[in-house]
Amino acid sequence: MDPGRVGERVWLWLAAAGRRWGTAAEWTALPARQAAPLPDGASFELGASLGVPAMTAHRCVLADGPVNGQTVLVAGGAGAVGHFAIELAKRAGARVVTTVSSPDKAALAEKAGADLVVNYRSPGAVEQVKAFGPVDRVIEVALGANLELDLAVARPHATIVTYAAEPANPVLPVRACMTANITLEFVLFYGVPMDSLDQAAADISAALAAGELTGLPVHKFPLADIAAAHEAAEAGAVGKVIVTL
Repeated sequence: MDPGRVGERVWLWLAAAGRRWGTAAEWTALPARQAAPLPDGASFELGASLGVPAMTAHRCVLADGPVNGQTVLVAGGAGAVGHFAIELAKRAGARVVTTVSSPDKAALAEKAGADLVVNYRSPGAVEQVKAFGPVDRVIEVALGANLELDLAVARPHATIVTYAAEPANPVLPVRACMTANITLEFVLFYGVPMDSLDQAAADISAALAAGELTGLPVHKFPLADIAAAHEAAEAGAVGKVIVTL
């Protein structure tokens, strides 16, 4: 603990509680570097929503350098990682197209700043993305389910970055990937080098200070209703589930 930071508003970019002592821990101890300043204009709910999703989004969008002027496709733009990926990509100067599965999720993705929102269940989804322009970088939440669409809209030498695992391992169309010279990258936040995490936290804090990051809808539960909070998360609540004391 850093005595000089007592009482400071912070957001935790790597909290230990959920991994070591359960998700309902009232207190936690962690290195001071993992508690980044939360600007006065950012709510505690937004601060509580950042952590792993925003840091993962930053890595997926910017791990290979600037994306200014590039076209980025964010799969699942109404999810936590997808939401911050849209905002961070826009902040970095990219054109952003995102895919969603419903009108409600489309509204959230539009609010996050996506230039084009496409319902991937619609028959013309591939054509809509193609009309927006060849994609340079894909931020992927479901590689197996979406790879066919990704390959159809990606330009040669594009990069597909996936950060989530599906119940079944995807079947990789090797020849199609080779023909397009696609680069596949895999991101697991907990294995990212610490210096990269420090830079991501600094960038996210700067975006917060500039008012360029927003929150998803919040579903708030008191600690006494922790079971209901878990059930809401398991049921796929759109937005963030937050437990308060």
